[in-house]
Amino acid sequence: MIKVKDAFFVKSASKMEETTPEGMSEVAFIGRSNVGKSSIINALTNKKGLAKSSSTPGKTRLINFFQIVLAKDEKTYHMQLVDLPGFGYARVSHSLKEEWQKNLTTYIQKRVSIRTFVHLIDSRHPFLEIDQAVHTYLQEIVRADQHILRIFTKLDKLKQSEISVIKKNYPCALLVSSSSKKGIDKALEAIFETLFGDQE
Repeated sequence: MIKVKDAFFVKSASKMEETTPEGMSEVAFIGRSNVGKSSIINALTNKKGLAKSSSTPGKTRLINFFQIVLAKDEKTYHMQLVDLPGFGYARVSHSLKEEWQKNLTTYIQKRVSIRTFVHLIDSRHPFLEIDQAVHTYLQEIVRADQHILRIFTKLDKLKQSEISVIKKNYPCALLVSSSSKKGIDKALEAIFETLFGDQE
């Protein structure tokens, strides 16, 4: 059983030069603006309010870093969760959007510390073209030492038949609900395995 011993906000960055020093294993959360990234980070760390969510989709334009201390079998592990700006946002100027996307792309492609990409997908809309495009993009840039995890959010909003459709189309998918905490432990285990599985 994995326990979260500590979780705290480190800093925000608007571009690559402002990010934290390379070194600690990072988990980068990527997803559409209203997919519930902040809620999932808060649920995974069991710390309400750690990641701030905005009522306006696409308002978060910064890369936010959170340091997490985990414990398993009397061993301690350190990792960094990274909340990336959501995509599919609206109401920003064209020039700002371009700059925003450029900084995000630079971070995703050049950040050495990223070990795992967590692609969050709204389980109510599992087959959106934009999510399929993001997954294809991640597969194209992923390094040999990196992993991609698909996690479907808002599980509590689904009927059993809808859950079955997702499981049929995405056999390795993880389904979670930040409000009911269903699937959260399993998601944390999966993330832990991608980072530290070979160290146990």
